[in-house]
Amino acid sequence: MRILGIDPGSRVTGFGVIDIAGQNRAYVASGCIKTPGGDLPGRIKAILEGIAEIVATYQPEQTAVEQVFVNVNPASTLLLGQARGAAISALVLAGLPVAEYTALQVKQAVVGNGHADKDQVGFMVQRMLRLNGVPQADAADALAVALTHAQHGSGAMKQLAGLGLNIKRGRLA
Repeated sequence: MRILGIDPGSRVTGFGVIDIAGQNRAYVASGCIKTPGGDLPGRIKAILEGIAEIVATYQPEQTAVEQVFVNVNPASTLLLGQARGAAISALVLAGLPVAEYTALQVKQAVVGNGHADKDQVGFMVQRMLRLNGVPQADAADALAVALTHAQHGSGAMKQLAGLGLNIKRGRLA
């Protein structure tokens, strides 16, 4: 199974693609979609087109997106939410299922500590995927989202689907 993880951002959106075969996790690709400076519509367009290109290139079967956290700055939170909405829209338009995980869930799954810092997340992503170096921070976060889905989401989804239950966006539907 191929999973695409996304760490949305209005200026930099990280992505990470991993393959899962049983208990084995293999790195496929990661990187960042850097949006141009300027107006919000231009940034949203860059995110939509970037995610669409990633989906076309890597053909994921499942996707996972980090949920927005409430920031001290409401304007930043709104921008982040709009970037996240653009990423989810691109995935939905591609017909892909979208699971969502909080930053706390991602850090807990990858590091074992919900209050881990970015360096700890990057280090554990490097170890879990046996990479030669630590990926760029946004890409590492996206890979961590994909790893979280591999650990929690994909197996649970299969099990529940076998029982005749549906999951949409990480919740029973």
